[in-house]
Amino acid sequence: MAATLQEILLAPDIRPQVIDDCYALIQQQISDKSGISGTAVKLAYKTVTTFASGHVHHMIKVLLPSLVNQLQPFWADFRDSGSTEFGDYLAKRGDEVAQALLSVTDARAASSRRPTIVKAYRSVRGSAAKHVEAALPHVGDLVLKYAAA
Repeated sequence: MAATLQEILLAPDIRPQVIDDCYALIQQQISDKSGISGTAVKLAYKTVTTFASGHVHHMIKVLLPSLVNQLQPFWADFRDSGSTEFGDYLAKRGDEVAQALLSVTDARAASSRRPTIVKAYRSVRGSAAKHVEAALPHVGDLVLKYAAA
């Protein structure tokens, strides 16, 4: 098993697959949303994709290294813990992991010059942590998929 998430997920031959898997995970998570906050997420996503088709996929490419850097301390601790399911490990630390990941998107939104996209992001930011937490088991599975390869 490679030592760092950077080595695992950002290797030139693996990174494009990780990007595509992350995009598919986002699509699935949005599709599964329901209720008021789910409707808000779907509306924000539709706004972004209507305004700039391909933007989400592009942002995954751009943000992936920073997201991986935020996950690295959790990965190192997970490996030291002897646990076998990274998704479960992340879920047990849901709020902490979600805030670490959202710090990346918050920083990007703060520096963005695309007011429509920033407005869409801000409209769902209040409920973002719970949505990220819900996806963490899948994120862990995705990481393990590549770690085992």
